Amino acid sequence: MAETHLNDKLWKRIFSFLPTADLARFRGVNRRWKEIIDDERLWVTPTITCTAPVNIAVIKYWGKRDTEKILPTNSSLSGTLHQEDLRSLTSVYASRRLSQDEFYLNGEKCDINATRTQNCLRLVRASAGTLDKDGSHVPPEAWKYFKIRIDSSNNFPTAAGLASSASGFCCLTYTLSRLYALPDDRHSLSMIARQGSGSACRSMFGGFSGWNRGEKDDGSDSFAFPVVPETHWPSMRILVLVANDQKKDVGSTEGMQFSLQGKAGEHLQRRGNVTVPRRMTKIEEAIRKKDFDRFAQITMKDSDDFHYVCRITEPRLSYMNATSDMIVKVVNAFNDASPDGKRRAAYTFDAGPNGVIYIEEEHTQDFLRCVLHCFPPPDGDEKDFYTSRCKLEFGLPAKLPASLPPPAAAALDMVKQEVEEGSISLKYLLSTRLGPGPQILSQ
Repeated sequence: MAETHLNDKLWKRIFSFLPTADLARFRGVNRRWKEIIDDERLWVTPTITCTAPVNIAVIKYWGKRDTEKILPTNSSLSGTLHQEDLRSLTSVYASRRLSQDEFYLNGEKCDINATRTQNCLRLVRASAGTLDKDGSHVPPEAWKYFKIRIDSSNNFPTAAGLASSASGFCCLTYTLSRLYALPDDRHSLSMIARQGSGSACRSMFGGFSGWNRGEKDDGSDSFAFPVVPETHWPSMRILVLVANDQKKDVGSTEGMQFSLQGKAGEHLQRRGNVTVPRRMTKIEEAIRKKDFDRFAQITMKDSDDFHYVCRITEPRLSYMNATSDMIVKVVNAFNDASPDGKRRAAYTFDAGPNGVIYIEEEHTQDFLRCVLHCFPPPDGDEKDFYTSRCKLEFGLPAKLPASLPPPAAAALDMVKQEVEEGSISLKYLLSTRLGPGPQILSQ
């Protein structure tokens, strides 16, 4: 027979193009074909595992001009947090034996037919290339015979205002792109991730990155772009003061659409057309020059502006709480104590109560002393109050720095009193730094 002149590897490549039903039928032709077709690599791809980072915006994204393509009303800019501390992890493989696609998040089966998940999956599959890895060969024409299993997890609370959807959809998009053999073009992948979760596009890059609003109706000019890599500002640190790690009452997707109406909508229109473009130019310049004082001023001003929009939205959106307000007071008192009059810490709040503090390394210990003075660990128990990195770097007593001027110390004492009288507390502290974009762990 003519087939004897072809080696096993070539036959396996030929079989890889065939529908699954034909493979099952051809197993019975002869022993050699059965052995080739029974090779597991013809039926199941290698599992690919990737991680992707959380990003915390310093110029906030709020409002969509197109809810289907997820096109924003304004550009935005964020810092990418290091994946050693905050990350999503996704593993995916494809199999001819699966009867349908499957998706698991933190061990629980989820609806893979959810619109945003399908957006990412559909766009990746539409550009699928040839997988040729570890003995597995899947040509573009054969992907339709495979279903996939996705397993994702976060090492931080999901849906609690810590940008879990951003890291999650970035990780999903990037991992799928590695399975389906797409080019590693972060700009193009950011436009796919954007249609899962808008902010996910910025997690495609490390350091500081932006998301261009774009003007085109098809969204082809709305993509993420790098500002500086994570190595540009090595002294930058990020502290996350967790006030609440439970799911939000009103999610970002729903909340931002409420804000498009009435007085809030008018403010958002000016924000997108005038305010944000000016701030983007100024904060990019501050980042490139490592001008922390200017960076802090713009960051806090934009956070305040964003939550002003939330407050004038109907119905009112209250993402910050009493703990958030106390965090703002601590930052203001700490900055007021600066001997040269320059800001040393910057707060920013996403759609949640948790305060994120951008601060340079040289000021981190003094600032944490102020935080711990106002928010001592519950019942003095530090066991679950710090992350391991906080314990390693900042195992500090809750005592104000000796260098603090009396007015600042008095202001912080008043915050401490308000915290005690209002039964206000932090749940725990996270400490991290700027980090890279998505990473491949295994293939």
